[in-house]
Formats: sequence, structure tokens, C-alpha cells
Amino acid sequence: MVAQNPATPGQPAPAGSAAGQQTAPAQNPPAQAPPANAPAQSGQQDAAPLPPAPSQPGDTVQVPQQGEEPTVQQGDVFVFRKQVDEVTLHATVVDDHNRLITNLTKNDFTVFEDGKPQRITSFRNEDIPVAMGIVIDNSGSMREKRPAVNAAAINLVQSSNPQDLVFVVNFNEDYFLDQDYTAKIPKLKDALERIESRGGTALYDAVVASSDHLKKSGALEKKVLLVVTDGEDNASRESLEQALRRLEEKNGPTVYTIGLLQEERSKRARRALREMAEDTGGVAFFPKDLSEVQAITSQIAHDIRNQYTIQYKPSTPQSVGGYRTVKVEANAKGYKRLQVRTRSGYYAGQQRAPVTEQAGTK
Repeated sequence: MVAQNPATPGQPAPAGSAAGQQTAPAQNPPAQAPPANAPAQSGQQDAAPLPPAPSQPGDTVQVPQQGEEPTVQQGDVFVFRKQVDEVTLHATVVDDHNRLITNLTKNDFTVFEDGKPQRITSFRNEDIPVAMGIVIDNSGSMREKRPAVNAAAINLVQSSNPQDLVFVVNFNEDYFLDQDYTAKIPKLKDALERIESRGGTALYDAVVASSDHLKKSGALEKKVLLVVTDGEDNASRESLEQALRRLEEKNGPTVYTIGLLQEERSKRARRALREMAEDTGGVAFFPKDLSEVQAITSQIAHDIRNQYTIQYKPSTPQSVGGYRTVKVEANAKGYKRLQVRTRSGYYAGQQRAPVTEQAGTK
């Protein structure tokens, strides 16, 4: 899980300290949490999950019980329907000039799982709210870069759907949840400005914990991670392969990465950021200059808001575990060589148990 950071800006507590414990509502005693950098165990539910996503005033947020998944109704009230064995894909389509194509229909798409055509059960072409985690490197080498990166992260939120719910994780050799789910820009700015650039880079640990937090606390079915770093992981207990395994669980997040890398020592870091993005249907960006980051986050927001949501029920039952490859093709009159970007596959039958505690209101 992601450790909750103390409220005092600029002073993240080390793993295992009181600040690394879960913060409970004022009327309840605090729940004990494991150290912030403890590795998550695949297939097990954490003993003390983070609080459910806080709501905006007037909203009602509920946490799904096991066997349910969220949908959004008018009035920002979240309700839940029974979960079936459907796989949800969020797909971006571009033409041979890399221009977004947003006017396709269900009949223009074909979904393949392990090479076999699948029947599409649900199709949407609309801008829907997302649950988003902003995961930013807070190591010593990022000190001078953080003001520009923070401004670009806020630009992403401001350019996104106003109903998105966003959390912020800062990481160095440890990682901290500096702001749980919110749509309020001032809270996100405060969290991003909690900078104490020091120590190493536990990128994979932060990604694993943030992915888990998306699945446990996000009331929205569409999930995104933005990861920004300037170096290679050198402090994680998790490996790149373990991080990819977690991201590739069924209906996992789409990952966008920004690597502020120096060419002479960037090969392994570049590979890691590219694999996390491309395996989940996102994009890896490697700007040559820090000034490009603002435009990149605008592009990411545009990408997220112009995706197709496709669901299908696999012809092979989900009870048959293992990795499934996924490919989506698009063919439509008037277009040549359409390219579809979505996740390249997923692990079936091994999802972590959902949270069952009730949400409070804020």
C-alpha cells in the first residue's frame, strides 16, 4: 500500500514511522499499516488498506463489495452493478499521420484474445471520468526539476475531465500518499509542493503501490497512472517484472510515463518506462528539454479524453488463469492503416480482493 504522508509539507517521514501509518477519520482510532516500503504480495489483500476515495461536497462515494464494480450515474452518485467476467479495454486510435480518430463505431473494431476473435459486449465513445494517480520522483536529482514538473502535473488535471479524481504519490527511496483522491486543485498543488528531494529512486515500489491504490479506492472504472522520473530505479524491493505483472492484472491502469533522462545512463530506465507504458496502452515520453513537459501533459489529457471503451466477455473462462494476449484492430471506410493502442494483455483469474469497508464523507 502507499503510506500516508504527514500533513507538514516538506517533511516526509521514513518508512515505519508514525507518519507511515494509515490516517483514519478523526472519530476512529488510527489503523496500523506496514512499513511504507514493504513489498506487496501478489494475490493477497493488504491488512490495512488506505481510506476509500474522499468525495467532493454533496457527492456520495461507496466502496464496492466483492463481486461488484462501479458505474457512474447523473449527479456524481456512484452505484454498483454485479461484476461479470468482462474485460475492459481503453483504446486510442490514430491514423498513419498519428492523428487521433474519434468517430469510429463498434462495428469498426475487432478484438482478439490469444489470437481468437471475441464478441464485443459493450462499446462507448465518450469522455468519461477517470481515477488518476500522479506518481512523481522526489529523489535528490529532481530538486531543480520539480517546479516545472509540478506545473505540468497541474496542467494535466486542469486539462482533464472535471469529474476526475486524482491522488498524488511522491517517492524517493520511500513513497508517500501526499494527497488521496480529490478534484480540488489547491489540495493537489499542496501535495506536489511537499518536496524534500533526497535519497534514491524506488520507482517500481511506488508504481506497484499506486496501482494497488487505484484498484482499491478508485470508484471509477477507468484508471490512469502518470509516472515522472529522471533516473533508473535503485532502491525498490520490487523488480521491473513484478511491477509489470501488477500493472497487467485484468482491467488495470493505463500508464503514461515521462522520463527526464540523461542519455549516457538512460538505457535501462528508458526500457522500464517504455514497457510500463506500452504494455498498458499508454505512451512513454522522453523530452529533450524540461520545457516540453507542459505540452506533453496536455497531450496526455487529450489522449485520455478521446479513447474508446470496449468490453468483451472472453471465450476462455476467467477461471482459467494465466496470461492472455490482447490485440484490437480497427478498419473503417475512408481510413488507411489505423493503429489501435491498448493494453497488450492481462493476467486472468488472479485479481486481488476488493476493499469491503464503507466510505466516509468529507
